[in-house]
Amino acid sequence: ALAADTTRFLERAAKVQWGLMICVFCLSHVPALMTLRIPGYDGRNLLLIAFLVIVVQGSDVLQYVWGKLLGKHKVAPELSPSKTWEGLIGGVISATVLGAGLHGITPFSALEAALVAFVLCLMGFFGGLVMSAIKRDRGVKDWGNLIEGHGGMLDRLDSIVFSAPIFFHIVRYGWQQNGPVFVPFS
Repeated sequence: ALAADTTRFLERAAKVQWGLMICVFCLSHVPALMTLRIPGYDGRNLLLIAFLVIVVQGSDVLQYVWGKLLGKHKVAPELSPSKTWEGLIGGVISATVLGAGLHGITPFSALEAALVAFVLCLMGFFGGLVMSAIKRDRGVKDWGNLIEGHGGMLDRLDSIVFSAPIFFHIVRYGWQQNGPVFVPFS
């Protein structure tokens, strides 16, 4: 608009805003976890980031493994031809168990960690699908070639994009004040 070029202005502005939303706003929730003050959890917030990354990236890997082992039914063949229902279910269940096992590094009980991990896995899956849709729309396979065989950095972070804001707000509103507020399992 400042250049007086109104051709496809709304489309161009939407692309810039969507890019900022994903790459800045959503991912900024990861370091924002360091700012939370959780009673009895002082100085350990870095472990929240570890929990988030291990569970979400673990879910990605486990969905791939389960999909390769048992996958027959495609979830969204147009968006991501390799994602299967068997991989999704197996990966989410496995990563939920992984999250429960990691409860010791969090302020959550084992059941709370499992519930949080389950939500993170689902959000990570949707993040991957949305980013795949964007790549298909742009006609690209990967966001780069920084990591051999895995595409670019954004390809590795696509599942974190949707899960990080959800995780931040679950922890912020559930644990920051006086312990669990909305999850009654302690």
